[in-house]
Parts: sequence; structure tokens; C-alpha cells
Amino acid sequence: MSRRRSPVPRWRRQTRRFGITLLFVLVTSGLWYGQERQVRDQLVWMGVPEWQSLTPTSLHRVLRNEGFLVGWSDVRVNPLWVSYRLQAVEDPGAGPRPGFRQDWRTLWPIGTDHYAGSGFDRGHMAPNYAIAAVHGREAQIDTFYMSNMSPQRPDLNRRLWQRLEEVVIDHFVPRFNEVQVITGPIFPERFRDNVFNRVGLVEIPEAFYKIIAVPEGEARVLAFIMPQEVRGDEPLDDYLVSVDEIEARTGLNFFPRLPEEVAEVLEGEVQTRGWALEEVARRPGRFQ
Repeated sequence: MSRRRSPVPRWRRQTRRFGITLLFVLVTSGLWYGQERQVRDQLVWMGVPEWQSLTPTSLHRVLRNEGFLVGWSDVRVNPLWVSYRLQAVEDPGAGPRPGFRQDWRTLWPIGTDHYAGSGFDRGHMAPNYAIAAVHGREAQIDTFYMSNMSPQRPDLNRRLWQRLEEVVIDHFVPRFNEVQVITGPIFPERFRDNVFNRVGLVEIPEAFYKIIAVPEGEARVLAFIMPQEVRGDEPLDDYLVSVDEIEARTGLNFFPRLPEEVAEVLEGEVQTRGWALEEVARRPGRFQ
């Protein structure tokens, strides 16, 4: 005579289902994280920027776009850093200029007309032309997310900053074949001194930095800080600084995976040898 098997208690069935679901979530999350790290590593050199110390204003999220990363702050409502790589390509060019786009990933709804009437431009951190030329149309469209914008005075955005972006893609990239760029805003040292200096919700920076690194062969780094109040026709080399100075003013640690002895030299000195910056420092911009 066969014995009737006792039914499995309901709580056991639910526990088993929960365990299977949890295992699935952990596995898929691990695969996603591994893939995300791989993509990030392709867009940065020597690690994503890190904070020297954690403060309320250092809270930010990494937004991944086609061709570039954005370290986005919902406190300052700004990209704190943007990182991208540029390689030499045959026949570089960009498609038609896309329209600006609101980014659903940001906590605050920054509209495309948010800067209207403020006296500030929507200043690209990842540049439209260079990203389009190297990474394609989809990446170009992503550069018009409002999460890639920061308020810039017109003479900075349209003249001096644009000239520096042009020198990077037209001069440095062909010279070295590949460069890594990290760029972003600089705010006053004390948050409370600037908390109400905003275009709507967006805090207005006092200056902007750009770091250009050559990752292959002999490692080189060139860095600039450009204030909001410029005429626009100044020589680019007037604004050369060390990476250490940018770290001191932003609180960020760039290239955190660099060996300490290498970082001391690359980040602590202003070294222009090999860049031929003097050939282009006074060159007028493409649109001037």
C-alpha cells in the first residue's frame, strides 16, 4: 500500500520562490555591474574621479551616455565632471546640430529653455563636435542632454572655451592619436557663499576646468582653469594650471589608479613639453 506524500507547506514554497528570485536578481545585477564597469573603463583612464573626502556637496551619480560619462550632482544641479576619450578618425565631421533635451535621470526637471533670459549660455561639457566626430550621431544627440550643460558666460562659451575644445580635437588628437579629457565646473570653496547664485535651480560656477591626458606611450597631462569673466581672445596658455590645483579647488581626485610616484609628477607640475601648445594658443576659433 503506497503512502500518500504530505503536501509542501505554503511557507516553504514561498521561501523557495523568494530564494530563486533573489538569486536571479543577484546574478543579473552582477552581470549588469560587470558590463557597466567594462563600459566605464573604456571611457576613462586610470579610474573614474573620486572624492578626497565625503561631504553633502560631493554626493553625485554617474550617468552613462553614448561616448561619455557624467558625474551628476542633484545638489548643485550640475555635472561635477564629464569624462570622454577622443581618438583620431578619418574624415571627422558632425551631423546637423540636435535640439536640447531634458534628462529624465536628473532629480530636478531642468527644461531646455531653463537658461532663457539669464545672460548665461547652456555650456556643453562633453562637446558636440568632438563627440560627434569620434563617437557618432547617437553620442552627439546625448551631448544635448541638459545634464551635460553648465551656465557659462557667452564670451567664455562661444570664444575661449570653444577655442580650447577645437584645439583638443584638431591639434592634440591628431598629434597623439588618442586623448582622455575630464572637464567640469568649479564652485566657490564654501557652498553657502554660492547657494543662491543660480539660474533657476542650477548653481552658477565661478570657473571651469579641463584636463587632457595622453594615455598611451609616454603619459602626459595638460590642465586648464578658465574663469567666467574672460574676453575670449586671450592666449590659451594663460590658463595653464597643475592637476593638483584643480583637485584643490574641486575636492576631486583625478586618475585615482595612477601609482603615487607617477601622480606626483604628472599632477604636480605644469609640463608643456611635447604638446606644441604655442602653435595654437593664439589661434582664433572656428566660428570667429
